[in-house]
Amino acid sequence: MKVALSILGVLVLLYGLHWIGQGTGWLPWPAGTIMDYNMTFTWLGLGLVAVGGALIWAGRR
Repeated sequence: MKVALSILGVLVLLYGLHWIGQGTGWLPWPAGTIMDYNMTFTWLGLGLVAVGGALIWAGRR
């Protein structure tokens, strides 16, 4: 269970970082999506990073 939580946490964290990158315009890939330069996705990405961090923390306990 610990390994599964850690893996899921890393995946969620990376997904959140991708959303932050797209929302801020630092990572406009794939190009032309609704997420490009949209601060809503930056905030949602921050939430995903927090959830991913919590899952990693829970998996390491």
